[in-house]
Amino acid sequence: MVATGASDPVVERIIAKDKTPWYRKTNLRSLYLYLLPCCLFIEATGGFDASMMNGLQSLSYWQKYFNEPSGPVLGMLSASYSLGSISALPFVTLLSDHVGRRWSIVFGSAVMMTGAVLQCFSVNVTMWIFARIFLGHGFPYCVVGGSALVGELAHPKERPILGSLFNSCYFLGSLLAAGVTLRTLEIQSDWSWRLPSILQLTPSLFQVFFAFFIPESPRWLMSKDRGAEALAILVKYHDEGNERSQLAQIEYAQIQRALELENESRKRSWAELFQSPGMRRRSLIAAMLGVFTQFSGNTLISAYLVKILKQIGFTDSTVQNQINVGLQGWNLIAATCIALVACRFPRRTMYLMCTCCLLTVYTSWTIAQARQMISGSQAAGITVIVFIFLYQFAYSIGYNALTYTYLIELFPYYVRTKGVSWFQLFGKSTGFFSTFVNPIALDAIAWKYLLVFVCFLCFEIGFIYFIFPETHNRSLEELAFLFEGQDARDAINIDVEKPVSTVEQIEVTSEGAKAKL
Repeated sequence: MVATGASDPVVERIIAKDKTPWYRKTNLRSLYLYLLPCCLFIEATGGFDASMMNGLQSLSYWQKYFNEPSGPVLGMLSASYSLGSISALPFVTLLSDHVGRRWSIVFGSAVMMTGAVLQCFSVNVTMWIFARIFLGHGFPYCVVGGSALVGELAHPKERPILGSLFNSCYFLGSLLAAGVTLRTLEIQSDWSWRLPSILQLTPSLFQVFFAFFIPESPRWLMSKDRGAEALAILVKYHDEGNERSQLAQIEYAQIQRALELENESRKRSWAELFQSPGMRRRSLIAAMLGVFTQFSGNTLISAYLVKILKQIGFTDSTVQNQINVGLQGWNLIAATCIALVACRFPRRTMYLMCTCCLLTVYTSWTIAQARQMISGSQAAGITVIVFIFLYQFAYSIGYNALTYTYLIELFPYYVRTKGVSWFQLFGKSTGFFSTFVNPIALDAIAWKYLLVFVCFLCFEIGFIYFIFPETHNRSLEELAFLFEGQDARDAINIDVEKPVSTVEQIEVTSEGAKAKL
């Protein structure tokens, strides 16, 4: 059974009567088929970039063209993508809230395609860094708009699953990039690295094309006093065009009432992230979640797998790329499978399981790598690779499968894009720091650097245990008042009970008339 993501009795009662799966609903099926390449593929652009940078480090032509980069230079060549993302964050919310989620995706994709072209034709280190800053600048517009659009368009039954699949698509991009760099390894020219660079614009092309086949967010439309359009979208996709059905009417009433309650204490600035104790706690959680997703040791694998493989004795470029392809294929399968089931379980429990597994795996990985580098044991080197594969599985349990689902559930609509941008600020800042520092630290202290992440994972477990709230099995409208007390949540359900009662009364009257006939 798919988690509904709604615990209010009104929506639960309606969904419980709905036994038809999404793939048998014509309108909903078409919506999801367009959401996949437009919104879910957004994370594929990030995965393609990280995996491509891993692969390029094994290409002799790329190494020679950029003068064998190492230490701070290598760190900057990789981390400049995150630097570009940071530069976009002050403007992401303004654009998304002003022009809508779809046009935010289109704009960000256009910027990323421009960056991919510049990267392909880079003539020196400076131009490469500038191109990657351009690429990174476009990404937040897409990911903030796309994650919000998925959460606000999806049917309540499938919303948690689609949110989880959003992050797993990262590995679709990383697998494609790993496969491309493995094949371009055979090209005996600079096109061995220029071709993967230009192909980085492919996911963005899909996003721009399919953005015009999906509707705008009903919540955004209602915030712009376009309620009739919003209701039409809800009826078409959540009730398959049946205007007498209940679900769309209830969702419309919930969104309307939630926006009214939110507006009572609303402040039109970034200060609204800190305007109340509840909002300050949300902001703290989002900030730390951003840090956790980028400083749990994962950037070592995503950006510097080749460097780690060289340290443990795997120096052949073909073998390095083959391991990368195998790892990304495993990641895609593991992340997708976990995404399909993770949403059925309490979020906080899954995050705790994730971090505990990460700590166990990372500690074992550190021991194995230390033994290999001290003794030169081939068996220890193979063991390191095994733990790298296990690490990615453990990471997918929480940080990959639940992050955007959790963020959408955590923040009310009126501050949702700001909340995701706030998360992106800390995530990208931490990603820039760790990506820049990693090659320097690996050169300086080798396996001892892994102990930093072992210690930090211990902190993550404690923070999640004491600070993270549970958001599982509640509607987005109820979660808008997660920290504000039961009265605010009840106010939404009270307002929507009237329309339900009216609809039910009509149905009863109709049935009585039929019986008389």
